Amino acid sequence: MAEDNESLEDLKYLLGNMGIDILLAIGEGAKDFETIKIFSGLPLICVKGRIPVLLELNLANKDNDEYYLTEKGLRFKKEMNSIIKK
Repeated sequence: MAEDNESLEDLKYLLGNMGIDILLAIGEGAKDFETIKIFSGLPLICVKGRIPVLLELNLANKDNDEYYLTEKGLRFKKEMNSIIKK
């Protein structure tokens, strides 16, 4: 599993814009592939390709076929939202 000491900049580069959009969609309540696709506006193939990255970086976890942000994911979402609002 990936270490939890990646910086905000490291995570931004590892996730890319699509990964960040997916993380933010999960943070807004999307729980499965279909709702993540709708919330993020990304094609399903992109969602399915990026979810494993979120899981490996410990930004999200899967429980009963639903995705949730971890504490690390919630911190990253908060940082990204503060950057977006600037």
